[in-house]
Amino acid sequence: MLAELHKTTPEESREQRLALGHWLKSLREAQGLSQRELADRLGLDYYTFISQLENGRGKIPAHRYAEWAEALGQEPRAFVKTLLRYYEPSTYRILFGKEDAAS
Repeated sequence: MLAELHKTTPEESREQRLALGHWLKSLREAQGLSQRELADRLGLDYYTFISQLENGRGKIPAHRYAEWAEALGQEPRAFVKTLLRYYEPSTYRILFGKEDAAS
């Protein structure tokens, strides 16, 4: 069992964050929102936080997941499941098995 656990390298983590950033950007654009408009919906002082996330830097605070899901027109459970796949791939695999592109 322990041999099956996969630790991510810094490069893999960066790739995961970049992929997440692309996904978040696609959700934002599907809602027809600029980065500033999304920041306003979320009550953020700086829209640059949105830019940072979309460029693979930073992380959405867990206590704000539901707000982000709502702002991006997503069902919260599915949204958080996808975030978990990117932020915590090992935990995701434990909970849900192999990664699937449908989430």
